[in-house]
Amino acid sequence: MDPIVLSKPGEVRLEVLPPLALYVHIPWCVRKCPYCDFNSHERAAALPEREYVERLFLDLEAVLPSVWGRRVLSLFIGGGTPSLFSPESIETLLSGVRARLQLEPGAEITLEANPGTVEAARFAGFRQAGVNRISVGAQSFDDRMLAALGRIHGADEARRAVAAALHSFDNVNVDLMYALPGQSLAMARADVEEAVRLGVPHVSAYQLTIEPNTVFWSKPPQLPQHDESADMQLALEDALCAAGYGHYETSAFARSGHRCRHNLNYWEFGDYVGIGAGAHGKLSFPDRITRHSRIKQPKEYLLSRNSLVEEREVPAKEIPFEFMLNALRLTEGFEMRLFWERTGLQISSIENSLRRAENAGLLERDWRRIRPSARGRLFLNELLELFLAGEKR
Repeated sequence: MDPIVLSKPGEVRLEVLPPLALYVHIPWCVRKCPYCDFNSHERAAALPEREYVERLFLDLEAVLPSVWGRRVLSLFIGGGTPSLFSPESIETLLSGVRARLQLEPGAEITLEANPGTVEAARFAGFRQAGVNRISVGAQSFDDRMLAALGRIHGADEARRAVAAALHSFDNVNVDLMYALPGQSLAMARADVEEAVRLGVPHVSAYQLTIEPNTVFWSKPPQLPQHDESADMQLALEDALCAAGYGHYETSAFARSGHRCRHNLNYWEFGDYVGIGAGAHGKLSFPDRITRHSRIKQPKEYLLSRNSLVEEREVPAKEIPFEFMLNALRLTEGFEMRLFWERTGLQISSIENSLRRAENAGLLERDWRRIRPSARGRLFLNELLELFLAGEKR
């Protein structure tokens, strides 16, 4: 085992740079969902696919000096609805990325797709273009729930999309939401059981939350009460674990060998380059950690010569919370060594917060690992607040 070189208090000192991933944002969708607070924009006409891909390459070329010599372990194409782009455009994008960056052999390459924007031939085209993992945004297999969410597809369309994805890909994720307007515990469980029946190796199950700057924020629907939502969460976890899925992150469940490498890199405080309208990224250097973000509006982004709107160094005092915000989502927690490796800070810098979390029954630790307790997983925000407050509390 390599020796650990400790930093001085308040000093960032990284001996080894974290793994590197690439995130590509495609911001267009057919219709903005009333709960969505992502940087997504309804398409008004034919999409400028060629122009947008060329603009992505300019982003990538601008950041190359900061990541030169580093390999990319995963690539995630998110949105919006990336499956609105043709397989030919996705192939051009992936070829251009490979010409500019070195991808790890067998790198995970994910594309998000929504039912209603894809069909079997399109999935096959994405596979041929170089995508090896598909994430299908089904959200539910119940027509009533899909209507309540303002989705453009129906339940049968969602089932057909999942089946088509599984025909072309071994690695498929299905996104589901629970605690929906008018949803019962039995309805939430039925959605998960349908995903299991369809045979997807990965399920992401998220609770619907009402976010600012959304239609639901200004016109909030009637949602299940807190205790009902908690019961749904526990029921979904039980159903998926009983079906052989490992619960490895707050909202993520996977069969053996199908954990999402790209998302794990986020949760383990790895680095990632973000390109595309509204994309965010994080890059580490031996003496600092930086974050960057890009122009949100697609039209402005396409016309810009420099898409960066922010590039800043993360203050050392903020880094522990940023690390914990990600790492404590992992049900198995993290090895203590990872804190040193990814933050460049001493673990003693958060000792007071760790002790408070332990005393509150929200955290467990031994000589090797730190993990959220069963109670900490249920009350994750309460646990994270102890690290947001810092050591002065």
